[in-house]
Amino acid sequence: MKKALFWFRRDLRFEDNHALYKALIENDEVYPFFIFDPSILEELPSDDHRLTFIFDTLEQLNGQLAPELPISYFFGDPKTVIEQLLGASSGASLYLNADYEPYARTRDKHIYDLCQQTNHPFFRLKDHVIFEQNEVVKDDGQPYVVFTPYKKRWLSEFDRPKHLPNYPSEQYLFKLKRFSKVTAEAVNKLEDFGKHRASLSAPKFNLDSERIENYEATRNFMEVDGTTKLGTYLRFGTQSTRQVVAKALEAKNSTYLSELIWREFFQQILWHFPKTVSQSFKPQYDRIKWRNNSTEFERWCEGTTGYALVDAGMRELNQTGYMHNRVRMLTASFLCKHLLIDWRWGEAYFAKKLFDYELASNVGNWQWAAGSGVDAAPYFRIFNPTTQIQKFDKNLTYIKQWVPDFQEFSYASPIVDHKEARERCLSTYNQALKP
Repeated sequence: MKKALFWFRRDLRFEDNHALYKALIENDEVYPFFIFDPSILEELPSDDHRLTFIFDTLEQLNGQLAPELPISYFFGDPKTVIEQLLGASSGASLYLNADYEPYARTRDKHIYDLCQQTNHPFFRLKDHVIFEQNEVVKDDGQPYVVFTPYKKRWLSEFDRPKHLPNYPSEQYLFKLKRFSKVTAEAVNKLEDFGKHRASLSAPKFNLDSERIENYEATRNFMEVDGTTKLGTYLRFGTQSTRQVVAKALEAKNSTYLSELIWREFFQQILWHFPKTVSQSFKPQYDRIKWRNNSTEFERWCEGTTGYALVDAGMRELNQTGYMHNRVRMLTASFLCKHLLIDWRWGEAYFAKKLFDYELASNVGNWQWAAGSGVDAAPYFRIFNPTTQIQKFDKNLTYIKQWVPDFQEFSYASPIVDHKEARERCLSTYNQALKP
């Protein structure tokens, strides 16, 4: 009887799950499990909302299974836990979907080495993206660092039957089984490893065809509910990337498809240039003399800069774990260019707050805003936070929702003068970037 372990990670679903499908059709029994990794959790608050989302999603999956066939949850070092699980079944294979972040790559290499040393087959499948690693590169094998040519190559390489296969893993769940010999100690609730439930809930997503068809016309306007809010569900894999791309193709909306390709662009940038997590892609930008005023940073975090649209975005983030994408660009630009605060400070703050936080996209977009990354906004492009209101929230609907006091005397005075901040930014950048 062939047995396998399936490790749930960024793929929290039964439907169209590549590695789970392979595990189920190639084996007689499959043990599903999830590991809460202390090295990741130690950086999170005790009531982190992403952690609650993960736990609740696992519980929902378990609710679809017979009581005696649950997904097991473990708390501990992944290598140690998996070594114990492999020891419970001689010759069992390990299946998992690929994760491309630097920590995950190092962790998975250790797990692979463990499987090699103990003669347990190891299978790593692509599931999180359509194209991974070196699958979309220039003719000379070098990675693309500008989005438009990357997108053109992505589209030219894309073949629907080949790149949107269906993996009907949901049809074989009867093969899931908890191995009786497992000695690793499972956990049953967040409190078992010192965490607690968060009060925030992830924004509901909307993948209706009409929403995707109208995406280009509505996505920039905060007063219109015009985005799919799918980020969280792609991040944790509760929705299949392949199925979402298929929906975009059916709706024939090239802008929405482009956003999905941007996601993959940043994934491959992180794969090829892992240093960008902490260093500017363009090294000269690390010469910028950031002001890094902690008081001003705190006002930015709290949403009390005196610029209503910036403050609305930050308050939405703090209260919901979500921020409209147009406002993300504005708040990031404001921090880096108006306040001259290092993009890494903002990236870290978003990492703590966003439901849909994903390292590749967060780093990529923050470096874009600062001008230091691939295909970045020119450093002299500085959003005017006042005219942005006129363009994208002219009825003040969004601002009134999140900054109801913006017209009162008690509302904060502007933290900086736009014109003076712009000139200071240009001078500082010019000084750092001159030959």
